Amino acid sequence: MALFLSMPGAIELGLLYALMALGVYITFRILDFPDLTVDGSFTTGAGIAAIMITNGYSPWIATLAAFGGGLAAGACTGLLHTKGKINGLLSGILMMIALYSINLRIMGKPNVSIMGMDTIFGGADPIWMGLIITLVVIVLLVLFLRTDVGMALRATGDNARMIRSFGSNTDTTKILGIALSNGLVALSGSLVVQQSSFADMGMGIGMVVIGLASVIIGEALLGSRYVWVAVVAAALGSIIYRIIYALALQVEWLETSDLKIITAVIVIIALVVPASRRAVRQKYQAKKRTAELIASLTGGRTGGGR
Repeated sequence: MALFLSMPGAIELGLLYALMALGVYITFRILDFPDLTVDGSFTTGAGIAAIMITNGYSPWIATLAAFGGGLAAGACTGLLHTKGKINGLLSGILMMIALYSINLRIMGKPNVSIMGMDTIFGGADPIWMGLIITLVVIVLLVLFLRTDVGMALRATGDNARMIRSFGSNTDTTKILGIALSNGLVALSGSLVVQQSSFADMGMGIGMVVIGLASVIIGEALLGSRYVWVAVVAAALGSIIYRIIYALALQVEWLETSDLKIITAVIVIIALVVPASRRAVRQKYQAKKRTAELIASLTGGRTGGGR
């Protein structure tokens, strides 16, 4: 019974965290950029939304402001990498560290409660509201990735040198992509804080790992041959991840303190299983090609002599 009661909550959280997974998809899959800013920008979005709502602003304006805060954080990471010539991984780490102090300045204290205040969910069903918001973002993201700018962004991740040879400014596309990624992550944080009714300084820890797990799980289920499929897969992966998470919490001998190791195990499985399947498939194809080559050299004969 407890399992069935936990499923709606898992789906609801999966939809809200799906936007974060889409942000991670942009940096890790499209740009091939290991961005750790995510752990900080998630809290940035949550903090901005919480503070603005407590100060009487419309929750919709607070949500848009959170998205803008994420855009700014991502743009800073992009500038550090492209203009400052700092390694991509280090750029994300530096910005993540800086955001800890910035987020504390925004929130003013480690925890901010918005219990009893107006949110975008209002009296609506959180699952339906989360589904509508997620679908709108997915449609807008797919349409953006099909524009000239979006295709330049995708091409930059595939072969930046080739795109530069065509006269495109890859620095600009990288900054745009990283900014958009963290904007979506911050948007996710603003939705989560409105659903849970509180913002916490530590709520963004491990978000990049969860986002990557969601992307990998989604790709394992749907693949990533087409852009729209990959985008939908990332969002679906977030929901599947939350369902797996809820199932794991039903195990009696697991405690609340084991939540991080549950996350680590899910990510390990999400990484190892697809890699193992790919290795087995490649081994089978290699054997098949070897057999075909032998058959062609022997003229299809399997025995010796006439």
